[in-house]
Amino acid sequence: MSDPAIYGRDLFGEVVRPKPSGVVARRFIVPPFSVLDARSGTWQERKRAWRTTGLRGEVGRSAPVHSNEWAKAKGLSGCGSTMATDYTSIFDPVLCELVYRWFCPPAGQVIDPFAGGSVRGLVASALGLRYWGCDLRAEQIDANRAQARDLAADPLPLWVVGDSSREIVNSPGADLLFTCPPYGDLERYSDDPADLSAMTWGAFLDAYRAIIASSVSRLRDHRFACIVVSDIRDRQGNYRNLVGETVAAYEATGCRLYNEAVILDALGSAAMRVTRYFQTSRKLVRVHQKLLVFVKGDNRRAADACKGLR
Repeated sequence: MSDPAIYGRDLFGEVVRPKPSGVVARRFIVPPFSVLDARSGTWQERKRAWRTTGLRGEVGRSAPVHSNEWAKAKGLSGCGSTMATDYTSIFDPVLCELVYRWFCPPAGQVIDPFAGGSVRGLVASALGLRYWGCDLRAEQIDANRAQARDLAADPLPLWVVGDSSREIVNSPGADLLFTCPPYGDLERYSDDPADLSAMTWGAFLDAYRAIIASSVSRLRDHRFACIVVSDIRDRQGNYRNLVGETVAAYEATGCRLYNEAVILDALGSAAMRVTRYFQTSRKLVRVHQKLLVFVKGDNRRAADACKGLR
């Protein structure tokens, strides 16, 4: 797998690599433990380095039509993300890089049925992976493609406009399924009836399960599927079990839950708002998400395919 020049190049044109802090960091970037600390100095330094390459995950992501109380309380919206402005979410490029390095074969094909912004595609390209992503909003895809023209090299990421429930059958056979779904109506960007974020909870779950099943059908045997997800609150403030629904949907396809990790999000402005929020509602401010890793087929063969890790 190629090594992106996120820290720049030296006078001889060689990729600059930061001095590793230990054997584990030298091999895996961050420890592959069941807690992934996005607050750590190493993580934040690498995230800043990705940003200096010109990566702009917020481009094309206008403020949501609706944003509920949970999004504001958490200081985040969407998944695997940190906030830009107006509650617009940006997928974390370090998390993306780790998933690719840990769970995708070198030069493999990635499919993403909930593509959203540009980050997952651009990081895939920087690591020498092929990427296919689908999103319902043409303006988002146009923005992603414009970034790719400026930043990406071969293999260029491919984004298509459309409803994943129909378009996923046209995706290439995949070595990794990697995505992050809409969090119900947490962020609602349109009133398009095909937009999952505009659906009732029951309709959302039906469409969500169908897209997962179609996506898994495009995943090659003995490969991994990774999804970043979190439980969310309804309008009354009670939790909806989106994590459990996700596990059930993947297991219904024959995949098995193989890994799970807690992602500790940067606190952002949550620390400033937690007192008022907790005093009025007694709701804990959620500052973590889940990375779920499923395996399709034999787990040892899936792991062997990823041994090109550097």
